[in-house]
Amino acid sequence: MNKMETGSQGAPEPVPAPAGLDEEDGGRVGFRRDRLLAALTLICGLLLALALPFALRYGAEFFLPVTAALVIAIALVPLLEWLERRRVPSVLAALVCVLLLLIVANIAVASIVFPAMQWVEDLPERIDSIRATLAPIFDLYASLEHFIDDLVREFGQTSSPSAPQTVTVEPPNSLLAIIATSAPHAILQMFFAILVIFFFLSGWTRMRKRTITTRASFDGAMTTARVIQQVVDATSLYLGTITMVNVTIGLVTAAILWAIGMPTPLMWGGIVALLNYIPYLGPIASVVLLAVGGLMVFPDPWYALLPALSFAGIHLVEANIITPTLVGRRLTINPLLILVALSFWAWVWGTAGALLAVPLLIIAKTVLDAAGKPDIAGFLFEEGILIHDSHEEPPRKRE
Repeated sequence: MNKMETGSQGAPEPVPAPAGLDEEDGGRVGFRRDRLLAALTLICGLLLALALPFALRYGAEFFLPVTAALVIAIALVPLLEWLERRRVPSVLAALVCVLLLLIVANIAVASIVFPAMQWVEDLPERIDSIRATLAPIFDLYASLEHFIDDLVREFGQTSSPSAPQTVTVEPPNSLLAIIATSAPHAILQMFFAILVIFFFLSGWTRMRKRTITTRASFDGAMTTARVIQQVVDATSLYLGTITMVNVTIGLVTAAILWAIGMPTPLMWGGIVALLNYIPYLGPIASVVLLAVGGLMVFPDPWYALLPALSFAGIHLVEANIITPTLVGRRLTINPLLILVALSFWAWVWGTAGALLAVPLLIIAKTVLDAAGKPDIAGFLFEEGILIHDSHEEPPRKRE
């Protein structure tokens, strides 16, 4: 019996089991086979997880516009299907969606980018006014006198007559140079992304039908259809709801800034709405920018902080009441996962990656919930496999 047991364990093909092998020994052989396959799968998955971020980062010129285009296209699928239900041809419906997207993007660029360039050009000239505005606040901190003297000395050197005049014009010149050198490349990437969105939308109905009908079984077809619909619903729901919330916040912020006399309130409202797509870090950046803008305009330091404080109050209401009420019931995501996704995609693709972090997390979470998540803890400490079946009966203890 010992020889038979040793030979069965060392056989390269344990299935079918040799004659005389009892049920317990067959279970051991199957357990070892499953554990070996799970180990190989886990190793390959870890290697892929380690290599993928570097591939995405160094291939950002290709992966970034494609990924952004696919996320935007998925969010536009409900509008496409609404048009197709009204007997609009797929190509024409896709063209309408792309045109609406371009109109919204042009309005955003016209209301944000061009006024922001003027603010950047005016920043070096208004450093002295910012220093004068902050002087009363700095006087409250007598213990920081040495720091204040160094700061004043630094500003005095930049504004002294002996300083080169090129310091004042260097920031706008460098900004224009960056735009001039990167414009052709950015235009090509934008054109490529628009083409991806158009062809994805124009072939969406046929692609989805082909993906479902080519499944080998009815259950597989139904599961595929359900996953596709869940990805579209979750992504479009999040982006649509967040877009409405952010636009509302931008308009309310712009109205408050207009009431207190802040120049270009629509620009600030657009910046607030855009940065609010980035969880946690976006609102902080908006507060900082509004504080700098207020210091550039208003001489009273406390009045200059009013734009930033107004947005901070609006954001507290939105983050704790409005957004959880509208989104939290159907899209509940662990804040730790959001932070990890935010830091990961910001490291990979910068600000664009931070904007795409939550939609990509929602898509990945939806697919993994339907396909099944690997049970790494079970592989290490319990069954020894990566698949966890909640309907499976727990294994019996051996006597």
